[in-house]
Amino acid sequence: MDNDAGPPNPIRRLMQWAITPPQSYGVYLVGLILVFVLSFYAGTLKPTHSPAPSATTPAAPRS
Repeated sequence: MDNDAGPPNPIRRLMQWAITPPQSYGVYLVGLILVFVLSFYAGTLKPTHSPAPSATTPAAPRS
C-alpha cells in the first residue's frame, strides 16, 4: 500500500516554504514587525468611555 495523499494543499506548501532557513528569517522578521505595528496601533486608539452619570440635584438642607 502506498501512502500517497495526492498533491499537497497550498497551505501545507506555504508552511514547508516558510520553515526553510532563508525564508524563515524573513517570516520571523515580518512577524515581529507585524506584532510591533499592531501593538503600536492598539496603543494609539482612544478608549470609548461610557457617558458620565447625570448629576443628582442636591437635597434640601435639613433644619
